[in-house]
Amino acid sequence: MSDTSEKLSKLKGTAIQQLSECGIASVDHERLDAMVNRLKTVVDNLDATLVSVSDESELETVRRNFVQKTLGVSDKDKGMAAINAVAGKMSGIHQKSRPAFYYLVQEELS
Repeated sequence: MSDTSEKLSKLKGTAIQQLSECGIASVDHERLDAMVNRLKTVVDNLDATLVSVSDESELETVRRNFVQKTLGVSDKDKGMAAINAVAGKMSGIHQKSRPAFYYLVQEELS
């Protein structure tokens, strides 16, 4: 297994653990794998694999790049409401995994 594959596998494991902590009992692994694989070019950058909910510009980037561009939700208020709801769900987790955060945002908007 390559170094990148190992890092992606670890990232997925962390995401699964965090999703479990947030009450997700049955993870859609295909969907989570897609979210993890989107980070393969930045997996060496710890900051890029985490979401800082205390940084408003970071949350706006999540809204614009994931909620709007990837999920197709153009309603800014609806997108930010989902992001803020997930930030609340993950409030007890210090380093929020980006794949877990995105997974929960997508769940929130479903």
